[in-house]
Amino acid sequence: MNNIEIFASKLAEQKQAVMNELKEIAIHHTDTDDWEVRTDDIDQTDADENLRADDVEDADERVATLAELETRYHNIVRALNKIENGSYGICEVCNEPIEPERLDANPAARTCLTHLDEESSLPLA
Repeated sequence: MNNIEIFASKLAEQKQAVMNELKEIAIHHTDTDDWEVRTDDIDQTDADENLRADDVEDADERVATLAELETRYHNIVRALNKIENGSYGICEVCNEPIEPERLDANPAARTCLTHLDEESSLPLA
């Protein structure tokens, strides 16, 4: 198995793991490939203010977790697409190869170590 196949396998495993986490807190809209926070188990009609406050806090935590997981999901999908089109492992900022140790640590990395700080500001789409 070559390095690209190894990374593809790791990415496929990571994608499944992230999708499993997402399914616990969100609903997947396959037509847009977006996720929406699941609120069907949150009871906003509870008479106890403390329980309602706990539910709101839980919903807020889900929104934050969803944002992080959705970003990871889209970066993994992007990396898998790059493997398919032959552009995997190239920094999206400088178009130079991403260091192998960076890809080992994060197969969905979009930038080289030099441009690591810029990765979070790259567009998701």
